[in-house]
Amino acid sequence: MFRRINFLMPLLIYSFVATLLCIPRSVEGKGGTMPVRFAVIGDRTGGHTPGVYGAIISEIELLKPDFVMTVGDMIEGYGSDYTRTEAEWDEYLALVEPLFCPIHFTPGNHDIWDDRSRDIYRNRISENYHSFDYLGLHFVVLDVSLINRTEDFPQDQLDWLKKDLKKNRKAAQTFVFMHKPLWFQTLTHGKSDRLHEVFREYGVDAVFTGHFHNYFSAEYDGIKYTSIGSSGGGSEPMPHGLLYHFAWVTVDERGISVAVIKKDSVLPWDNFTAQQLVLVDSLQRAGINLDGKIVISEETPLENLMFSLRIHNPAAGFAFADTLRWEVEGGWKVEPVCLPVVLLPGGDQYLEFKLSNQGELYPVPVVALNFAYAEGELFKVEHPLQLTRETRCYMVDSPPSIDGRIDEACWQSPVVNLYDASGTPAKTDPVQFYFSMDEANLYLAATCWDNEIAGLSENTAEHDGAVYNDDCVGYFFQPDTDKDEVFQIYINPRGTVYDVRFFANDQRQWDAARDWNGEFEIKTIKAEDYWSLEARIPFDQLGVKIGDADKWGVNFRRKQPRLKAAADWQLPVSFDPNTLGMMFFE
Repeated sequence: MFRRINFLMPLLIYSFVATLLCIPRSVEGKGGTMPVRFAVIGDRTGGHTPGVYGAIISEIELLKPDFVMTVGDMIEGYGSDYTRTEAEWDEYLALVEPLFCPIHFTPGNHDIWDDRSRDIYRNRISENYHSFDYLGLHFVVLDVSLINRTEDFPQDQLDWLKKDLKKNRKAAQTFVFMHKPLWFQTLTHGKSDRLHEVFREYGVDAVFTGHFHNYFSAEYDGIKYTSIGSSGGGSEPMPHGLLYHFAWVTVDERGISVAVIKKDSVLPWDNFTAQQLVLVDSLQRAGINLDGKIVISEETPLENLMFSLRIHNPAAGFAFADTLRWEVEGGWKVEPVCLPVVLLPGGDQYLEFKLSNQGELYPVPVVALNFAYAEGELFKVEHPLQLTRETRCYMVDSPPSIDGRIDEACWQSPVVNLYDASGTPAKTDPVQFYFSMDEANLYLAATCWDNEIAGLSENTAEHDGAVYNDDCVGYFFQPDTDKDEVFQIYINPRGTVYDVRFFANDQRQWDAARDWNGEFEIKTIKAEDYWSLEARIPFDQLGVKIGDADKWGVNFRRKQPRLKAAADWQLPVSFDPNTLGMMFFE
């Protein structure tokens, strides 16, 4: 409460002095004589880098804006440990304490993820959606933390929005802030947008969003759309070279001006457009693709395997010529190591290579090629060679007793060769994974050795709690390899389960059905130097029968917090089916 009063004090003082001195209190018309300047900060969290957000706050304070706006994701959030949530808000508010000017917050999906976190947000920060005025300008903050499409925008909030915009139609300029750039899925691709129609009808001038951790901008029907990138959240530089940054907005008689600020530089608003982002996304996704799969068997040596890459240039107006190069480590060998590439707009080229390996699977060879995404601008696309490991699941006559003791004959040929995320051999204590099946069930077993069993992290007792932060094993299953649907299951030493179903939505983006809960039989035990589990997963819980397919997409891992390490079977670890290995049923 004290902080909110502190934020409002400059405005109250200004209003009082303006009355005495007859200072203009509004920006006249679409512009005016009194410039208003405010900063917009991007996402802080989502794999945040410590220190970045605080440094940006310090830079903004040096610029002395009239006030500051955020576009959400201010804490890491998630989970059901709300004591931790409160502590994260304490940490965040301490970070912004150096700001003398007011700061207005926009909720993101890391800030509000369920009803309890929304209550905490309202108590600690502000109402999750609201509006305010400043010198004749009108500002609207929306809450899209729990939705992913404009079609799902809550009707009660939409009714409030229309009423608020109609009431403030005479504002000199109207700004809208919301976390997710829902407009990118629609307007950028020439589709209608429910919110945009409301913005256009009621005279909204500018919309600011975040979430993607990359900066881009566009203008539709006279409305400036600006998506602020990372102000500390996990990110990599985009083709424009912009990494951590914030925006500086000036409103004066000329209208609205947006400048992007990173260390020692100011970038123009249209430095990287939404259409260029579409092209770069296409380059990353389709510029270099493996033609087929490279299936790796534990028993079969990899020698002189032929494979091909498809090189595609999606750029409508840009031909390019460059040299494709392989970066190879360890026992890998790719021939030829480099080849020239010349592609017209929309063109394809197929390149043949020969592959051998006499060492560890990881790290894999990495291919790189520079593509043109704008006149005179190149974007380097790099892809590690995607391997598809294979394992076996064996049919058994007598199913195992689910007691956590891996002592039945059905458990055979354990998988033990796992890797760290960097591609080096796993840094966890040893682990063994087993798979078997009968006509109705998939059976899982794992033995996780631990030299300090008393130090196990098994704090999560609530189903769908943060099991993935404990000692645990995790599985990714794609029962139908022709369907974009993956089931993720984590189990900790207490037998607590976190399970979620991932699926591709109508926009070919990944959504998570977190309310999916499988009915499994699970038993874990702890011994002197290991913990182990057995699980029975009925096939019908995953929507399949054993005869539906002879292979699944699969990955599995062990996480060991005490060693700050994970042991992964297939790299990279992701619910994307293209990154999964294969499990064959025998």
